Amino acid sequence: MTDNRSMNEDSRVNADRHTNELVFQADKLSRFYEIHRGGFRKPAILRALSEASFSLYRGKTLAVVGESGCGKSTLARLVTKIEAPTSGRFSFHGHNGSAGSHDQRKVQIVFQDPYGSLNPRQKIGMALEEPLLVNTDQSKDVRRRAAYEMLEQVGLRPEHYDRYPHMFSGGQRQRIAIARALMLQPEIIVLDEPVSALDVSIQAQILNLLADLQARYNLAYLFISHDLSVVKHIADEVMVMYLGKAVEFAARDTVFMRPRHPYTKALLSATPIADPFRAKERIMLKGELPSPIAPPPGCPFHPRCPEVIGRCPKEVPEVRRVGDAQVACHVAQP
Repeated sequence: MTDNRSMNEDSRVNADRHTNELVFQADKLSRFYEIHRGGFRKPAILRALSEASFSLYRGKTLAVVGESGCGKSTLARLVTKIEAPTSGRFSFHGHNGSAGSHDQRKVQIVFQDPYGSLNPRQKIGMALEEPLLVNTDQSKDVRRRAAYEMLEQVGLRPEHYDRYPHMFSGGQRQRIAIARALMLQPEIIVLDEPVSALDVSIQAQILNLLADLQARYNLAYLFISHDLSVVKHIADEVMVMYLGKAVEFAARDTVFMRPRHPYTKALLSATPIADPFRAKERIMLKGELPSPIAPPPGCPFHPRCPEVIGRCPKEVPEVRRVGDAQVACHVAQP
């Protein structure tokens, strides 16, 4: 792991040589869904994402973490414009992306499942050429040459061009999915749990590949994960989400060394440490994750919070600066 981390740090240094310009900015993005309950009852409102604000920069990685159901994948669908936000707005290079003014080809996504994201009846070469076929007027020879070059960029061989997805391992399929996302020369790649379905040894290879590609192409990553050990390996900034809301936002080292929000502290306490001599206290959260259809009043985390005070069930905490972090919590202290 030491060698892998060194490679990742080297790639991050190379990325810093580029100008870290602002590429994407989200302002209070929200996504609600109507849940029909039958009969004459009013539809329930599922608040999958509420007022998420963040920025993406060239050559940098923003990691979004939290439990299942916290709104991570909903956020990915909004950034890639698979779905439109219920409220809020986002901009791409300063232009209103919510109004459809930006080129969607500049934002691509890599999905979690390397087995389900590829067409089993389509050869790998055609899967890579298809984005160019649909979105450009390039000739067949140009598309083929670009596909061969991209295979090389992700560590695959020319003979893989004419093979089908079932002939590859999970790690190789994820390399193919990454290559396909890069074919249109995007500026942002959304990575939705890209290594969670892979073996640990393969995870390290894919993470190092992503770091190398980021440095080479100066890409902005939105990295979605529930695995904090992976996030610590690749992220520059971290946004912690709970029940559709961003509860803490800070640089990676700040989050891992000085977490402010009680929920962030609980997540970090559950992360395994490869040091048998280091004492660690596990913070156990009470109860289950509340339903986004009927979130609790006040702070959404208060029913499970070990540091709850009197105002927590009554007042929704505003996002405020606490030390080096932005935190939505009444009790967080510098």
